[in-house]
Amino acid sequence: MKRLLNILIAAALCAGSGLAQAATKAAPPETVEKLAWLTGCWQVDGAEPGSGEQWSTAAGGTILGASRTVKGGKTTAFEFVQLRLTVPGQLAYIVQPSGAAPVEFNLLRQDKPNEFIFANLDNDFPSRIIYRHVSYRIVHASIVGTLKGKLTTINFPMSRIRCDAQAGERSR
Repeated sequence: MKRLLNILIAAALCAGSGLAQAATKAAPPETVEKLAWLTGCWQVDGAEPGSGEQWSTAAGGTILGASRTVKGGKTTAFEFVQLRLTVPGQLAYIVQPSGAAPVEFNLLRQDKPNEFIFANLDNDFPSRIIYRHVSYRIVHASIVGTLKGKLTTINFPMSRIRCDAQAGERSR
């Protein structure tokens, strides 16, 4: 009986250490591939033709993007974006607006596989950048933060267009 008890205790200890090892294993590393649905061209709904974003395919651990805002037939704002892992292995949205210095927003959370919230709470506006993948043809982007002392959200509903399409022509 004593031998059986020792065997059971040893088995429980082995099983417990296996569970502890499994629990301490690191989560799989972040990858930009989870945002590959951004690849392509997007027109901001209701905005002047030419206003939108274009995203490259995922390669080399990055997705590169560019956006443009057109008002009165002229480009009034633009930005270059990198989606990549930073040194600590954090998925980041790094934006360089209209030629200014880059600003890094780390992935704060991923709500479901289709919504990504990036944050930089040291940046007044925006302090959060949100992308929600609604369908193959629809993406909603938002920027949130403090603007003139007031919490402000600006929404950018976008529809997929062919990258070689004339401005304003929707993808089929």
